[in-house]
Amino acid sequence: MDQPLLIIGSYLSPYVRKVLLMLELKGVAYRIDPIVPFFGDETFARLSPLRQVPVLVDGDLVLNDSSVICQYLEERYPQPALYPADIADRARARWLEEYADSRMGQVIIWQLFNQKMIGPAVWGREPDLAVIEKTCNQDLPAILDYLEGWLPASGWLFGELSIADLSVAAFLRNAQFSRYEIDAERWPKLATFYRNALGLDAFQRLARFEMACAKTPIAQQRAALQEAGAPLSEHTHFRERPVRGPMSR
Repeated sequence: MDQPLLIIGSYLSPYVRKVLLMLELKGVAYRIDPIVPFFGDETFARLSPLRQVPVLVDGDLVLNDSSVICQYLEERYPQPALYPADIADRARARWLEEYADSRMGQVIIWQLFNQKMIGPAVWGREPDLAVIEKTCNQDLPAILDYLEGWLPASGWLFGELSIADLSVAAFLRNAQFSRYEIDAERWPKLATFYRNALGLDAFQRLARFEMACAKTPIAQQRAALQEAGAPLSEHTHFRERPVRGPMSR
């Protein structure tokens, strides 16, 4: 029998969330070492040279980057398919995955979630209110305008649920954790899309673990997750003192 896959990374990371959603939807067994990457030990640094999450460990195989991992999972566990069958739609879905990872990551994670949650919790840094104001009033609305234009009148982006939907919804979840709500009057299709995504069983299975992390200090999160029933790894790469990675901001 195959050993469960190992995923390293926090439940609050949208990049980790995207991978976990794929695993949940495909019914693949996994264990998770839910560390915040700044608190990874030296072994973690060898597994992830950029000190980023997620990391996937499958036997002797170690993979970095959520998009690389998701493509691997799709090829290794092809059912249910989470990339569109049509070649043009598959390319479009990959573009939206990249847009989520890059532009939504820049704005939602570094300009909003980082200011409100990561900076204070990890580095004891006060939020930059000017950055938050610009993000909420200019940068994030521009992203939501763009996504609203992609969405059909109802349903998922390309008919069947795909990597594009998972990627976009994963980042919108962090906007919600940062107390940003989608205005349903301005972005009605996106508001409905996100509500439907949150209603997926896969999202619901992760939600209680996300909440356990969101309300618990970083050093105590593993214990809180164990109490919540998360599928934790036997060992952890957690270290007590945070370390900046080469790509940290």
